[in-house]
Formats: sequence, C-alpha cells, structure tokens
Amino acid sequence: MNRGAGQQKWARKQAAPLSEAAFTLLVQGVLDYGIFMLDPQGYIISWNAGAERIKGYGAADILGQHFSVFYPPEDNSSGKPQWELETAVAEGRLEDEGWRVRQDGSRFWANVVITALWDEEGVLQGFGKVTRDMSERRAAQDALIERRRLFDHLVQAQETERRRIAWDVHDDSIQAMVAVGMRLELMAERVPEAHAAELRRLDVSVREAISSLRSLTFRLHPPGIDRHGLVEALSSHLEDVVGSSWGMAYSFEHQLERAPTPETAITIFRIVQEALLNVHKHARGSRVDVRVTSADRGIVTRVVDDGTGAPMSSDGAREHFGVIEMRERAETAGGWWSIHSRPGTGTTVEFWVPNPLPVPALSPRPTPTPTPTPTPTDDAP
Repeated sequence: MNRGAGQQKWARKQAAPLSEAAFTLLVQGVLDYGIFMLDPQGYIISWNAGAERIKGYGAADILGQHFSVFYPPEDNSSGKPQWELETAVAEGRLEDEGWRVRQDGSRFWANVVITALWDEEGVLQGFGKVTRDMSERRAAQDALIERRRLFDHLVQAQETERRRIAWDVHDDSIQAMVAVGMRLELMAERVPEAHAAELRRLDVSVREAISSLRSLTFRLHPPGIDRHGLVEALSSHLEDVVGSSWGMAYSFEHQLERAPTPETAITIFRIVQEALLNVHKHARGSRVDVRVTSADRGIVTRVVDDGTGAPMSSDGAREHFGVIEMRERAETAGGWWSIHSRPGTGTTVEFWVPNPLPVPALSPRPTPTPTPTPTPTDDAP
C-alpha cells in the first residue's frame, strides 16, 4: 500500500462514528467534570471518575440512589431537585449554579447542566447530568469582590477626610485670616502713612494666603463631586480651573459605554486633577487635551499637554509625590498608570482603571452542621 492510500484509510477511520465502547471510555476518563445519567425518576444509573473525584462517592456507593442526595437540606425541603427535572423535561435542559453536598457532608459550589434524553419515539429515557466544581472560581470572584469593596471603602474614607480638612480650613484658618486682614485694614487707616504702607503690604500677603487656602479647599473637595457624574465633574473642572483661572486652552472628549461607579469616578477625577495641576505648574504649555473612553471593561484616560516635556518630578519632592499619588491611585483601583514625556514634545499621562458593576452582596456561606453529641444510655455507669 502506498503512502497516499494509507493516509486515506487513516482519514476514513478517523471520520467513522465513535463506537459506544470508545465513547464510554471517554466519558469515564474525564476527571474535571462529573458526568452521569439518571433514570426518568431521578435515580443514578451511571457514574464516571470525575463524579467520584468531585462528589466523593464511589460507583458502588451511589448507583441506585436518588440524585437529590447531592442537594443541601434547604433545597430538598423546597423541592428543588424535582423542579429541576421538570424544567429539563419542559425546556430540554437546565443549567444552574449553587451549593451541592459531597459524601462527607462538605459543600461545594457547582455548575450543573441537566439534559432530558428522549428516544426516537419521543419517550423520556432519563437525564444526562454534568457537574463542575466551581469552588475555586467562586473563591476568586469573592476575593475580587472583597477587594473591590475594600477599595470603595478606602476611596470613601479618603473623600470624607478631604471634605473634613476642607471644611476645617474654610471654617477655621480662612475665617481667622479674613479677620486678620480686616484688622490690618483698620489699623492702616489709623497709623501714620509710613507704617500704613507696611500694613497694606501685610494685608496683600494675607489676601494671597487666603486665596491659596481657598484654592486648596477647592482641590480637596470640588463642589458637586458627590452629586454629579464623572463627565460633568471633569467638564466643570476644566472650565472653571483650566480655562477661567489658568487661562489655558483645552479640549474634553468622552465616550463611555456606561457611567462609572462613584468610587471609580472619584479615582479618575483625582488622577486627572493631579495631572492638570502638574501641567499648570511645570509644563509651561498653552493647551491641554483630556480624553476619557471605555476600553477593556474599564475606562482609559489620557491627559496630553503641549508643554516643554520636562519630567514632572524634576522640581522637587512635592511633584514627585504627585506622580506617586497618581500611580498608586490607579494601581489600588486595579489598573495601570504611565507617563510619556520628551523635551519639546509635551507630556502624556495615560491610565486605565476597571469599571465594574456595583458590588453585589456576597452569597452567604453555608453554616457548618454541628456534630450531634451522643446521648448516654440508661445502663451507662
């Protein structure tokens, strides 16, 4: 037989229907999935190695038992096993995730698919049942949710502290300095002109300090950040601060598939706010462009200026801290942050943070069943 004929024969053999014995070997050898059959009443009539690994029962222990043995007591009390069979009959199949019980009584989170099996005449022959242990995936999801919950608490705590500091500065420091300024003005009117000029210079210094403190309170807690969404907060900040106060040209583009959660919005706003402040203080540019778009199940933000392109951290520790703060905010949110800067080409700050759905409540973990204490017999000593 030549080589071509041998290849054709091998191809025909591979295309032939899989024999029943080979299919049985395939099913029996699968370890990651519990694959078994139920009769029309729900009693187990086959069992594979994967089912034994996941549920703990050997074939001799489980064949002939009703599949409701895998369900926790609360599901059996509510009639869930029978309901699942009826649904599979009515709809052809049923898929469910929930707690299941191993032979030793421990629980695991399972994905279950039940498929109704019919013969050629339309008579129900039983059910095929596929079970997958999803405990590790659920644990990872719970850990991610818990991390997100902690992140939300951290952001809320930071904003609460910023608000408190802003109020303290406004109600105490600024008001005290306003009073000092008023007294300086009054004193300047009552002393000789030689001394009055010095008092007026002091009054100017006090007014400048008050202006700086008011700018600080605004950066700590911009008005409306709690009540409005990300787009409106950034638009207002660019208009009021970048355009009106700093006199810089700017553009703002946004393409969001959905609004971010409040904590994500605050994180993005704070990073952009810090990036813009660095542009104002160090870039020596005339324009800044901000773009916010949805990408990769999150939000990517880019702040681009036309300045000198000098490194943001070149002028001292405070600027270096600002860069660190931007990076840490993005990474704490589960994202990334980068900066690209070359002399004469401006600077680009770019970062991405995930935009998850609001954190759901965690499903309750099962309560371990206490081991009953043996009751002493009447003839015990």
